[in-house]
Amino acid sequence: MSDTAERSDRQRAERSDRQRAERGGQGAGARAGADPGEQLSDEQVSDDERRKQRRERRIAAYRSARRVLARPGFLGTLRERLALLDEARALDLHDLDTPSDLYGDGIVEALEEKTAGLLGKEAAAFFPTGTMAQQVALRCWAGRTGNPTVALHALAHPEMHERNAFSQVSGLCPVRVTSEPRLPTAAEVRDFDEPFGALMLELPLRDAGFVLPTWQELTEVVEAAREREAVVHFDGARLWESTVHFDRSLEEIADLADSVYVSFYKSLDGFGGAALAGPKTLVDEAKAWRHRYGGMVFQQFPTALSALAGLERELPRLPEYVAHARVVAAALREGFATAGVPWMRIHPEPPHTNEFQVWLPYDADVVAEAAIRHAEVTKTVLFANGWEAKGPGLAFTEVYVRAAGLEWTAADVREAVARFVALLTEEVTR
Repeated sequence: MSDTAERSDRQRAERSDRQRAERGGQGAGARAGADPGEQLSDEQVSDDERRKQRRERRIAAYRSARRVLARPGFLGTLRERLALLDEARALDLHDLDTPSDLYGDGIVEALEEKTAGLLGKEAAAFFPTGTMAQQVALRCWAGRTGNPTVALHALAHPEMHERNAFSQVSGLCPVRVTSEPRLPTAAEVRDFDEPFGALMLELPLRDAGFVLPTWQELTEVVEAAREREAVVHFDGARLWESTVHFDRSLEEIADLADSVYVSFYKSLDGFGGAALAGPKTLVDEAKAWRHRYGGMVFQQFPTALSALAGLERELPRLPEYVAHARVVAAALREGFATAGVPWMRIHPEPPHTNEFQVWLPYDADVVAEAAIRHAEVTKTVLFANGWEAKGPGLAFTEVYVRAAGLEWTAADVREAVARFVALLTEEVTR
């Protein structure tokens, strides 16, 4: 199960609560649009309860499973998370006899320096969240360009998951270059009918399926932005695992952009945190805005140390995860074909990173129930994340392959698919 899946569940619940409040509801027991005193019917209550129970079962099945394709640390126990920082494992990351950090010095500065070096940038600033890092970066660029308009994709993270933070908090004006399930093209950037000061590119574009452009397409898009005298900012929350697809180093990829944001917990399994890398003058200003935004945290050594652990231990393994994700994806397709499923899709195929989507022609509730039953019965989790409806009789989920998934052979995947389809068939015929 992914951090994004957990967050999506919470966001859906929050949206539902807000909608009830806006319509005069009285919490979970009120029906949207109904009289405030009118309660949900037994059937409606049971639907809500079933969804809640299903989510709890999914999490429980995942945590008790013997085999999974990915086991991100954030779902571990406190004891397991603290083990990441035990003295024996942490000695190779940083000198533990140096003073602890205070307001961004010490180990935080060491992390910033290491990150800047990996990305080939002059400097980097550590931030508690990527949401803050990117707002600050683009706010600083707006001051330099004199244009607060940010061109981005309609599925970019700030548009989908940040409650309009760019406009509501930072005075920025986001405009959508395209809503197609791919990165913007050079022609779309060059011919866009509004001026903009910055172009923001999410690499990979998660909500479109963790998709990436080709290297040539990316360089042409950057050149098109330069022709318009716009700066280029990379939302690189998952940039770390993009090197295989581009067949380029992190430094070469980051060199295309004026500034880059990276996350320390999505792929690297840290406790949290992000970094903004770019010219020293930009980073210096960003640190001032970090303070103003409330990001000057008193002490951050646990998060910084976990980030260093991710750079040391997970970053070198990401190419291996990407390569094996392609094995898993191919085996999924073969398994569903052998099981006689009329249609399914891996997107993108082959995967561009170690994360991809699976689409199936079934009702989302049906396939979600089958996935949970499969995990409960076999103690093997093939689909750890929730399933979402994308149309009548059409559902999709996200699949992640990390260290735990390297133990799976293609035959293991096909066998798991066969058992999953058998349970899915039972659900369909009920």
